[in-house]
Amino acid sequence: MSNSNVVVYTSRNCTQCEHVIAKLSEWGVDFEERNVSENREYFKELQSKRIYGTPATFIDGEKILGFQVRKLKRTLGIPYEERFIDKDAMNFS
Repeated sequence: MSNSNVVVYTSRNCTQCEHVIAKLSEWGVDFEERNVSENREYFKELQSKRIYGTPATFIDGEKILGFQVRKLKRTLGIPYEERFIDKDAMNFS
């Protein structure tokens, strides 16, 4: 779906990592997964970026830490439907 360069740094037993991977797959986004638990070089890459936890997603160089659906969608250009109603914007007159 996306023409973006997407790299996701993951680790073993990381629920948030699983959520990121699941959403990207659900949205049809091609990505490269780099598991820092299985590959020491990936761990060093992440540390060189001054990041010490997973998931860390890079979309065309933009960093997204953790599982942030809105930020992932916005960065990928996927429309996001807001679930919350802005009561200040509603006019009851």
